[in-house]
Amino acid sequence: MDRSIDRSIFLSLALASLLVGVVSARDWNILNQLKSLGSSPSQPGLVTSGLSTNLKRYCESWRFNVEVHNIRNFDVVPQECVSHVQNYMTSSQYEDDVERAVDEVILHFGSMCCSKSKCDGMDAWIFDVDDTLLSTIPYHKSNGFFGGEKLNSTKFEDWVRKRKAPPVPHMVKLYHEIRERGIKIFLISSRKEYLRSATVDNLIQAGYYGWSNLILSSYSLLDALS
Repeated sequence: MDRSIDRSIFLSLALASLLVGVVSARDWNILNQLKSLGSSPSQPGLVTSGLSTNLKRYCESWRFNVEVHNIRNFDVVPQECVSHVQNYMTSSQYEDDVERAVDEVILHFGSMCCSKSKCDGMDAWIFDVDDTLLSTIPYHKSNGFFGGEKLNSTKFEDWVRKRKAPPVPHMVKLYHEIRERGIKIFLISSRKEYLRSATVDNLIQAGYYGWSNLILSSYSLLDALS
């Protein structure tokens, strides 16, 4: 069974990592680190002149390198880049970027994968739930986090129980493009098992259905796929 995920979907997966599971960023700030050195060798003006312009470039570069997976295993969104991440995630540019990623995956299916009438049912596709299928942006808008503070699991789970997360733009289209080809869809999430009912209800309300399994944090992924 083909368990690989097309590289074109990495955009949505990388964006998810900007929002969920971060720890407090208040104790660490890249500007403080650079100030202790006087300036940045690659950007001499970062801590002297043109701060806002150079900071914007720095944050855009940081976000881009997260998306292309050059920056890995980071714990925090740098505090000075939280507003930059918020502006991007709530912008039309974010929606355009997701739409382009979705279109590229569908084009890949047309040229490389089976057609809707010829799939053998032996292929699988894995989706994460939060910020890949369901958007947590409304939660972050209400709480003002966007990766800048430790995620309050109690507040987040209370929000999950309300079943009001909207779909990530254009992802319902991609989901059903995959499902209609007979490819088995597995959903994974760090959400706890006691949130299964709320998660299922929210997914269906958002337009997702017909998956093979929803694997929450108490399940073994390999056991579920076997």
